[in-house]
Parts: sequence; structure tokens; C-alpha cells
Amino acid sequence: MSSLGQMVAGIAHEINNPVNFITGNLVHANNYTKDLLHLIQLYQQCYPDPDPEIQELIQAIDIEFVADDLPKLLASMRLGADRIRRIVLSLRNFSRLDEAAMKPVDIHEGIDSTLLILHNRLKSCGGSTGIQIVKEYGTLPPVECYAGQLNQVFMNILSNAIDALENQPAPGIITIQTEFIPTRPVTTVLSETEAEIMPKLSVPLSESATQTVLNSGDKTDRNSQGIVTIRIRDNGAGMAPNIRERLFDPFFTTKPVGKGTGLGLSISYQIVVQKHGGSLECRSAPGQGTEFVLQIPSSPQNISVPR
Repeated sequence: MSSLGQMVAGIAHEINNPVNFITGNLVHANNYTKDLLHLIQLYQQCYPDPDPEIQELIQAIDIEFVADDLPKLLASMRLGADRIRRIVLSLRNFSRLDEAAMKPVDIHEGIDSTLLILHNRLKSCGGSTGIQIVKEYGTLPPVECYAGQLNQVFMNILSNAIDALENQPAPGIITIQTEFIPTRPVTTVLSETEAEIMPKLSVPLSESATQTVLNSGDKTDRNSQGIVTIRIRDNGAGMAPNIRERLFDPFFTTKPVGKGTGLGLSISYQIVVQKHGGSLECRSAPGQGTEFVLQIPSSPQNISVPR
């Protein structure tokens, strides 16, 4: 996994440099083109009767078509370069080579990067109508995690969901839901002056009242601690209980020989449970689709997900 991450990050970096060069120069190329086309229009207005040789070349290259199509061509090239740039950014976000330690990250950014990498498998092809992605994102705080490893979990689960829908009748739908459940009461940070006044108040505070913390230096609001839940659900054929119970066993797979290794979900379970102190559960029944429920604490040092 580490070697793969290094390779992906290296490729993304090498692609990013020439793409930035192309994107930056397309702006100037577009401006130069507009100036040259404007100059040609002025020549046509000031010299309506050009020499026969010039007139013949104008007809040969179809100057009116070129003047109309060239700006569109440059705009299309700009869209293509931007598309490459977004893919490269997603690869860099997915690999997270510079985040070997736990750091606060945006979970939604990791999911979106994974979906962009899998875009080719989601779009329609041949007689297929493609797979629809439904995002029901909640408001999440930054989550302290191993971002690269967690992105690998998203990749494994989403890839399995796509595999389950590839041979199913349309429409194929994957729904991604996120939710944050706080596990701390709201905290108010007071200055030293406010803290000196508080003990003089005669109004008693109940145990359920808002907690107050004295902190003269750090003004960080701490009420972002809690459990982050990510649900990834497909509307595929589902699976029988005996298969579901073995889903996280190493080397267990229902895919044909050569297509699956049986390690993806096993590794995902270890990443979520052992690395992040969370939980990973599969809910499925024949004909009811499959749902993976991933729960991790926003601050693993202080919170463990209830089993």
C-alpha cells in the first residue's frame, strides 16, 4: 500500500507540472487568438477587395469557419486540461503520501476523490445506463485519521458496490450518507476575567447545563468530538447470511477466479477497527441490496466507538 501510494503521488506530481503549463498558456493563446481574429476583421473592413491570391487562400482555409471554431477549440482544450487537473488532484488527495500520521481531514473530500477516480466505471457504456451516485452528506467536523488508508477503505467498498451493480437491471444506484453524532456537551471557553466573575454568581448550575472551561491561551472549540458515520448502500441483489458473515475473512471472495483476491474488505476492516478504533458492519439480505456502515471517532485519542 505504501509503495502504491508513493507511485500514485509521484505520477500525479509528474502529470501536474505539464498540465499547469498547458492550462496557464491556454489563457494567453486564447487572448492572442482573439487579437489576431480581430485584426483580420479590420483588414476585411478596410480592404474589401483583396488580391486574387489572398482571396483564393481565404476560400481554401474557410476563414469564417476558422474564426468561429477556433475559440470553441481552445475552450474545449481548457476543459480537457481542467479535467486532467482535477483527476491529478484527486489522485494526490487519495494517496495522501504526506499524511502518514493522523491529521484532521475532510471526509467528504476523500469520498469525492475516490468517486472521481472511479468515474470511468460509473458512466454509461454500451447498452448500460451507468450507475447513479446519490450523496446525502451531513455536516462533518475535520476528522483525525490516516487519510490515505481511509480513502483505500472507500475505494474497496465502492468498488464492490459497482461490481454488484454491473450485471443488475437498471437503475443501479449507490447512496452515500454521512452523519455526525456529538458525544460531548457544548463547551464555552472563557477568558481569565470571565472565569473570576463566574464563581461569584449565585445561580447554581445543574449537571446538564452547558460546561464551561477555563482556557487562557487555547480558544479552540471542543464540541466537535463525536462519532462520524458513513453509510454506503447499493440497490443490488444483496447476499445470503452465510456469505455476509464471512465477508471480512481474509481471502474470502465470491468473485470469479482472477477478479478478486478476498483481501479488500479484510484490510478495510483492520484499517477501520484496529487503526481508527471504529467499526465496520455489513447489512444485507437477498433482494434487498447491501449497506456498509462505517463508524469512526472524530478524535480517536479520546473516544471509542461503542460496539
